[in-house]
Amino acid sequence: MADIISLLLPFFGLILIGFIAGKATKQPAEALGWLNTFIIYAALPALFFKLVSRTPIEQLTRVDFIVTDIAATYAIFILLFAIGRFLRGNSLADCTIQAFAGAYGNIGYMGPGLALLALGEGAAVPVALIICFENALHFIVAPALMAAAGDDKRSAGRLAADIARKVALHPFILSTAAGFAVAALHIDQPLAFQRLVDYLAQAAAPCALFAMGVTLALRPLKRVPAEIGYIVPAKLILHPIAVFLALTVVGGFEPVWIYAAVLLACLPTATNVFVIGQQYGVWQERASATILITTVLSVASVSLWLIAIRSGLLPLQLFP
Repeated sequence: MADIISLLLPFFGLILIGFIAGKATKQPAEALGWLNTFIIYAALPALFFKLVSRTPIEQLTRVDFIVTDIAATYAIFILLFAIGRFLRGNSLADCTIQAFAGAYGNIGYMGPGLALLALGEGAAVPVALIICFENALHFIVAPALMAAAGDDKRSAGRLAADIARKVALHPFILSTAAGFAVAALHIDQPLAFQRLVDYLAQAAAPCALFAMGVTLALRPLKRVPAEIGYIVPAKLILHPIAVFLALTVVGGFEPVWIYAAVLLACLPTATNVFVIGQQYGVWQERASATILITTVLSVASVSLWLIAIRSGLLPLQLFP
């Protein structure tokens, strides 16, 4: 237990420090803009480039791993969408945000720091692959479903072009693609450039976690949605179970890859879910509440998943 606490204290401690700073200084939300810009356009892309570019190319082409992980994630998405649509009778747009709340984890801001801290450098490649490909698919699915719901007034051609541009030009995607190219072509990086990338990458986790804490402080809990009763267990418990079962049943993956995927799956709802809701004027306050509640509860749930991983309680071979 002391080992788990030593792992989680700096991780969640940075979120808490950001939360306290946000409450104490009473800065407007706009004041966080440049820090978020640094995180999204410099620090995290540098981290992803570093992780991918220094990895043998054969490890970067595990299509089976990506497909299996995404299939498990979207199984949760479809389940929550169906519950909202057919059991609760919610609108298509509401169901979309609810489903993302249960399937879209805070993998960009929280994933690299936690996985690398808990599992070491061996988790670098699966973390980078999951963040890159899951984010790319989320960027496609969200506007497509909102268009189907009638909340996106762009023409089909304009929508497709905007989605393609957003995916292709996103800093996470560009940096990962650049890392793939460097790894595939065996390009030697100048020492000065490597040091710059390392310097930026080291700032990624602390800045991202601090910014997340500030963001939570600036979004007070105003309305607890009824859907929280099934979204929370789906995100923090069912999602990592689905990822674990899918990867172990398919088989052929290194234990650290499976553990990294499980850790990313058990993370709380991504702040991007609120951004999507705000963009389309759908489920905004309830998305904010879901992010706050899942983040607070994830202190316990992430601890339990880490205990299960580090104690060997997760059986990596389900069938003889």
